[in-house]
Amino acid sequence: MKESILHYIWQQKLFTQQGLRTTEGEMVEIIDVGKINTDAGPDFFNAKVKIGDTIWAGNVEIHTLASDWKKHNHQADKSYDTVILHVVKKADSEVFRFDGAKIPQLELLYPLEIEQNYEALINDKKWVACADKISDVPTIFIHSWKNALLAERLWLKTSNIQNLLIESNQHWEEAFYITLARSFGFGTNSQAFEMLAKSLSISILGKHKNNLFQIEALLFGQAGLLENDYDDEYFQKLKKEFYFLKIKYDLKSIAGSQWKLLRLRPDNFPHVRIAQFASIIHGSSKLFSKIIELTEMDYLVSLFRCEPSEYWKKHYLFGEESTEKSKKLGKSSIYSLLINTVIPFVFYFADRNGNEDLKEKAMNLLEKVPAEKNSVITGWQKVGMKINTAYDSQAFLHLKKIYCDEKNCLRCRIGHKVLTRKKTAPNP
Repeated sequence: MKESILHYIWQQKLFTQQGLRTTEGEMVEIIDVGKINTDAGPDFFNAKVKIGDTIWAGNVEIHTLASDWKKHNHQADKSYDTVILHVVKKADSEVFRFDGAKIPQLELLYPLEIEQNYEALINDKKWVACADKISDVPTIFIHSWKNALLAERLWLKTSNIQNLLIESNQHWEEAFYITLARSFGFGTNSQAFEMLAKSLSISILGKHKNNLFQIEALLFGQAGLLENDYDDEYFQKLKKEFYFLKIKYDLKSIAGSQWKLLRLRPDNFPHVRIAQFASIIHGSSKLFSKIIELTEMDYLVSLFRCEPSEYWKKHYLFGEESTEKSKKLGKSSIYSLLINTVIPFVFYFADRNGNEDLKEKAMNLLEKVPAEKNSVITGWQKVGMKINTAYDSQAFLHLKKIYCDEKNCLRCRIGHKVLTRKKTAPNP
């Protein structure tokens, strides 16, 4: 049996707590199981245990077999001298501290169903291990877990924001601009877009905020997409303008080979996305500041509905004319930007500034965005989960990736309900 299940049983206090005795017969009362330790050293810190008439405060180590203590060489490690109780499934040997003092041991007793349910989940080959049991979990319980999952997912997304803020010397607009650029790659060209943004500061673009043509020249030039030659008047004008600006700001372009077009629909071509990105920068200077001031959904959507320059109505690439079509960013793309960039940024900004109202508003914005559509969400819907908004879909995407795929049932609140359920007796 995996040691992790014993950690779980101890942490959740699922063991038999009445009539506890050490292996030498002393009465035991568990006052506090302590805090789980995820680093080196004993498994639980700051536990409080009454053994006989004495209350002990210290650490707890847990093993499947007591002999694992010696197997792991804990008797030679002074950091384990703080252990006040050795908790095991089977006490097959005595254990001692570095100085030779014997450590009290407790054999953990618990309902057999927990172990059986855990093994069933871990070995299950379904899409998610609890697929046939999750419908039995109360809706209100799933709702509370969903809120925690969403907060976890937002925090995960802020790790890159923290790094960008350090790199930019706490310049929120710069960090937001780079993150937004990465999102404009929509997966396939995310890395190239991030490289582009890092090669061209928002402060330079800000000096040309009133001139869309110059913003396009800077972005396409820095993207390395003006290196070729086309018999195209607009392309030639952009190229000429960029070379002037390149010398002025001492710019170094990224390689045009970074951009991918293979298997992309024309609407997702990097040229179109860069033109849309240029339009947004042109239409909204200090974009992040505006987002913080007004976080209404209609307003946020309008910020990203800018129309690229006239040239792009009849082009997806330089030098190749196509049927005229508006290249405004579609609503599904805007929602993706809100989910992956705007809302995590607002959430982190609010947390850093102790603004709980703004933090809650950021999370609530997800309830105004439709749920994403993908195979993971479809899978959850098939097992009975109601997923209507991005608030729901983001939580369940996180649940699948971090908990279900990794078989982290012991850390999952739904898994906890499944693990601790009792077998029902058959009807007579």
